[in-house]
Amino acid sequence: MKIHRIVFSPTGGTQRTADIITEELGDDINNIDLTDFGIDFSELNFEQDDMAVIAVPSYGGRVPALAALRLKQINGGQARCVVVCVYGNRAYEDTLIELSDLAEESNFRVISAVAAAAEHSIIHKFAAGRPDRQDRDELCGFAKKILEKIKNNTSQKFALKIPGNRPYKESGRGGLVPEADDKCDGCGLCAEKCPAQAISKENIKITDSEKCIHCMRCVVKCPRSARKVNEAAVSAVENALSKVCSERKNNELYI
Repeated sequence: MKIHRIVFSPTGGTQRTADIITEELGDDINNIDLTDFGIDFSELNFEQDDMAVIAVPSYGGRVPALAALRLKQINGGQARCVVVCVYGNRAYEDTLIELSDLAEESNFRVISAVAAAAEHSIIHKFAAGRPDRQDRDELCGFAKKILEKIKNNTSQKFALKIPGNRPYKESGRGGLVPEADDKCDGCGLCAEKCPAQAISKENIKITDSEKCIHCMRCVVKCPRSARKVNEAAVSAVENALSKVCSERKNNELYI
């Protein structure tokens, strides 16, 4: 069984979660990076006997718009699909149901859904270090249940009840835009790795706030730790989220 791991993971937490699940499903894995603006996703066509794991982070309770745009270009070819949303220990709201709908629209057959917590991309103390060993054990157990479902389901019809609302909640507006400080040496890695091409390659210190998706990829990738978000804004976000994010959230399987 060929497995396609289709992931949008600017800061790595979603990738680690997808890796744990996918590697338990099999070892013939093809990696597809939804953050790579150089890929022509319309050329991707899968077959019915394939399996896909589609994983995205939750941005304000929704699928990142850029990930949705790129996913819509793929032809799933009726391949079986596990959808995975990863969130920073607050709530994933409509992300999972929206991702399932997107996968179905792209001609995948959604057989299972997973919601998993990972370290918050901005306030790192929330869900720090996750996915951790406990998460790994749970996610591996989820994968084994998914394989068992595939083995026992001969009709190839899958009915799931996934939490979320239609219509989806309104997408958030604005966000924290990282800026370069005096430590920036203009290496250009941030512009090269930006999923939205929001950073000027001619002047690294210029970021198009309209294009920026606030994913923090540039912050994570900068070798000099020269890109940061406003400390006062981060403190305000931390205070707003401290109550809802402090308690450990459980991973969830819908099958």
